[in-house]
Amino acid sequence: MVADSGGMTATGLGGGEPEASDSLRTFGAMAQALREHAGLGREELADAVGYSKHMVASVELGRRLPDTAFVEGVDRELGDTGALIRAAQHLGRQPGLAAWFRKWAKWEAGAITLYTYECRMIPGLLQTEAYLRAMSADQLPPMDDQQIEERWAARAERQQRFAERANTAFSFILEEHLFLRRTGGSTVTRGLLDRVLQVAELRNVDIQIMPLVQESPSGLHGPIRLSESPENRWFAYNEGQESGQLISDAKVVSVLKQRYVRMRSQALTIQDSVSLLRRMRGDL
Repeated sequence: MVADSGGMTATGLGGGEPEASDSLRTFGAMAQALREHAGLGREELADAVGYSKHMVASVELGRRLPDTAFVEGVDRELGDTGALIRAAQHLGRQPGLAAWFRKWAKWEAGAITLYTYECRMIPGLLQTEAYLRAMSADQLPPMDDQQIEERWAARAERQQRFAERANTAFSFILEEHLFLRRTGGSTVTRGLLDRVLQVAELRNVDIQIMPLVQESPSGLHGPIRLSESPENRWFAYNEGQESGQLISDAKVVSVLKQRYVRMRSQALTIQDSVSLLRRMRGDL
């Protein structure tokens, strides 16, 4: 079974690690105490580290697992002691994310550029709850209700990044057949198209469709994910069945970037892609 472009499979619930709630609350209380000691409000700290006030509040209240860039930025603004960085090493897993996906999720959360090419299913950042539930219904081994709920909660939280990371440039290349397959039926597909069209309106998001007929496709090797860090370092991620690999080798990342750039030229333009999605929506 192929993983679902969100780091979660029926057996990938984090390898039996403990829940993160207690450690998250402790970390959040520590971050809040240091912020108040420094005399900063949540909005001031958020502006300083380049995140939203909502993100700061969610972390301080123990509701959100902070990514590496957030922890390092807050630690730097609150005295550069390294205390928060050391404390973050003891944070538990996030329910709904596979153990092998968590490292990429952290890079994704702090990226200034994110490229995603998908030929298997709609990426987790663009999924709807109905689409995810349709995919989960027939997974093997079967998933229980709690696993599915955790899975969607993790997706919904990741999707907040479109607003929280307004300065991050998102690019998606999606194969046309992902929509033509109509996973879950026409009603689910209509909702999915509405969601994708809504995201496509955001200033920091580009969505392109790779047409069904393409005589010289550059995506035959499979999905591609690329991430640029605030320090302008590029990373890649490959996901397969029950596994995922974070790639930092500059030569490999360069090859994947070249392929992605070629695919952007082969895909429909952004405007034509939106027009095609609207026609698909009208045909349902």
